[in-house]
Amino acid sequence: MKPFILQQTNWHTVKEMKYEIAVLPWGATEAHNYHLPYGTDTILAAEVAGRSTAIAWEQGVRVLVLPEIAYGVNSGQMDIPFCMHMNPSTQQRILEDIVVVLLRHNVKKLVILNGHGGNTFQNAIRELELRFPDMLICMVNWWRVRPVTEYFDNPGDHADEMETSAMMAIRPELVLPLKYAGSGTEHRLKIKGFREKWAWIPRRWIYTTGDTGVGDPSLSTPEKGKRFLEDCIAQIGAFLVELAGIQKLEDLYEQ
Repeated sequence: MKPFILQQTNWHTVKEMKYEIAVLPWGATEAHNYHLPYGTDTILAAEVAGRSTAIAWEQGVRVLVLPEIAYGVNSGQMDIPFCMHMNPSTQQRILEDIVVVLLRHNVKKLVILNGHGGNTFQNAIRELELRFPDMLICMVNWWRVRPVTEYFDNPGDHADEMETSAMMAIRPELVLPLKYAGSGTEHRLKIKGFREKWAWIPRRWIYTTGDTGVGDPSLSTPEKGKRFLEDCIAQIGAFLVELAGIQKLEDLYEQ
């Protein structure tokens, strides 16, 4: 039982605790090549949230991990069976409801610990900060905390060497042998602006990749995943400690 993970703790503990930060792991349910589970994004987000929160808790920060959300924005993957899609507007409504609950119980800082590239919470946060000025809401894309090129030989975009290595490190029983994995070859967009990423359009996944992966997972190892995860988790734990020291919005800015 961990008092900083809501799903594991109890009313006996919670009623005596004054939590100052809530962490919300938000993943997705989608195909990850042939060898990784549909829940990869959610599993990794929950793992990072729990372990980084433990670091902050040990330093006296009263932080609470909320139950993870396993539905993300997957509009471009609707051709692939059971890639579960949630509209951005639905995400915002769910986020709003969670903020209302947190404020009612005097928690005024929320960190969305994001595990899925299709989840972009910036617009929701901009709207909610005006409606709930007492709540500080921020987002952390955990896989961007450290540069992947320092840890992996051939990082990609989805079900790649990074995600595969990370899952090998924490949930090896859910990872099929790499002989089952596809190559993760990406069929890139033809138009120059899209390729250079100064123009944007949602990718249709069925045309982007033949095996639902983007990035070659063949060089994945649990050792690579463990090192990457541990470094990301340590940095997020330190971030939570720093965030706990912010008492007023203006404290975020250098004087």
